[in-house]
Amino acid sequence: MMSQSADARKTSLYHELCALHAQLQEIGQNMASYEPRIPKLPILDSAVECDAKPRSQEGIPGLRILREEIKRDLDVLGKFLEGTQSSSSPAISTNAPYLIAVCREVLAAPPPLSSIYRTFFVSHGGKSSTSRRAKSQKVPGTKVDVVADNGRRWIRVNTIKNSRILAEFREIDSYFTSSEDDSDVSMENRRPSLAQKEFDNSVLRMGRALLAAARDNPVSGSSDAPQVTLRLTRLDPSEVNEFGEENDERIAKTIAALREMGLDVELGERDDIQIPALPSPEHVFTTTTCINLDLSALIALVSDITHSPLPKSIEEANARFIPSSQYLEWKKQRMQHLSSKTSSAADNEEIWEDSGQHSRALANQVMQEMRQGLLQETFDRLSSLCPTPALEFWTTPEARDRCLRIISKIGGPRERQRAHALFSDSQRQHPALFWEHSRYPSGFLPLLPVRVFPSLEPDEGSLKSFNNISLPPFFTVLASTSREVLSQDVAMYPRAISTETDHDGQEIQRAAVTKANPKLTAHTVQSLLWGASLGWTTLTANRSSVKAILKELKTSAPLSFLHDQDSSGGLDTGKKKAAIWIVDPRSLAEGMRSDYNY
Repeated sequence: MMSQSADARKTSLYHELCALHAQLQEIGQNMASYEPRIPKLPILDSAVECDAKPRSQEGIPGLRILREEIKRDLDVLGKFLEGTQSSSSPAISTNAPYLIAVCREVLAAPPPLSSIYRTFFVSHGGKSSTSRRAKSQKVPGTKVDVVADNGRRWIRVNTIKNSRILAEFREIDSYFTSSEDDSDVSMENRRPSLAQKEFDNSVLRMGRALLAAARDNPVSGSSDAPQVTLRLTRLDPSEVNEFGEENDERIAKTIAALREMGLDVELGERDDIQIPALPSPEHVFTTTTCINLDLSALIALVSDITHSPLPKSIEEANARFIPSSQYLEWKKQRMQHLSSKTSSAADNEEIWEDSGQHSRALANQVMQEMRQGLLQETFDRLSSLCPTPALEFWTTPEARDRCLRIISKIGGPRERQRAHALFSDSQRQHPALFWEHSRYPSGFLPLLPVRVFPSLEPDEGSLKSFNNISLPPFFTVLASTSREVLSQDVAMYPRAISTETDHDGQEIQRAAVTKANPKLTAHTVQSLLWGASLGWTTLTANRSSVKAILKELKTSAPLSFLHDQDSSGGLDTGKKKAAIWIVDPRSLAEGMRSDYNY
């Protein structure tokens, strides 16, 4: 009789594993094709749009691991179920119930998802524990299965069964029984008691750990703790056991205690979740009709690379910037003049190596221009917005001054001519000078004159001269972040102090960097501040600075604020306006050409 019961039990477990395998297979297929909805910031990136294979958005941290775990469990279950004796063999252990539950939470969680399988740490002694420090000190962390809603919602799955928590209760009860047996023993001979003084179990400990971690890891850019959901997929307070008896009331007490703590407790498994429909196409961002130019954009607009006839081949592009003997001699004399030392053979070798690297970089820029011309792209984007005479280009006083100083030192004659024409008030003579040696026809873009903002940074007085518009959320946060970065003072570029004070004035003083982030120069942040304050698109060729300001921005404001609200602005067209437009850099290259005469 016992043998028949055991066989029936094995058969039941076998069918249960078959059902789990089918469920895991289905959810695995859904997860394989799952494309997370990643909100897009109002930033145009010409390099991404020009690539034949666009750069994919960053995936959600932990998603790859979840997919690998599903595949691993499917392989193990599949091999077991294919075995000839599998229906009569002891059941194997599987993580399938947990993986299925986590996948369903991922598919149903409020977007956007921030991460899967993330571990959070609790601060100690008033100092926040970073994950790296906590790991090095062996501080236990708290695992969160799904971080959703831009970090505002944490979800943890617990697949503990009634039978498992009842076993915990029996163990606790045994401590109470042992304690009672010791009650008649003298105090000095009494053993330490393991009996609980307060009601507790593993599920309650998990709940407390989640809440403590949430308190110490507020939502980015705020002091609010994330809301925590604990899904108990197999814990059922109303379940009746095999003898028809109601379950231990402590199961219901546990669930009630979790809710009293402030946890959102969900019981049972989610219904089958269909994979969400593919996200609707992202907003197509357009520029504003007023374009704010930072220093890198000004340099690109006058560069020889932007205006010269394009090479007919890659070989011709590479040959255009092979350092000539004239250039190397000029460079050596210049280095000798600045260092006041005799150049050695090692110095000559270093000059050649540096020149070779610079030449390769310029050749790469020319090839980028061959794929997509800067002025042609600018014309294509802006001409669809309005008649070209209505376009305006602006810059800051600092960007203008630095541009002219840089070009006067290292620009070629034609680059210098374009730079001076760019800022001239004369509308008769100087437009012709700007386009004189360009492959584009005169007046191809209404660039001239580039207007200059009335002050280094916008204030209430200077902003009054511009049309006031209601700024979209991203522009508002970008402006406030830029002001905050500039308010923390600036420092001289650390590696340029020795050349900044050179008495002959041959070297250009390096730009001051912000103390908040040494990767950000003050003039770049000033440009971003002006553009954001006016609701205008800022054109830049400085991708690293954009990354740096976004890093500062994400620490100063919740991403939900940036993504959840409408990001349109600039014109009353209902279209989404880009706050930043990134293009590939174009350096001053005329003096590096192999056919340039020194």
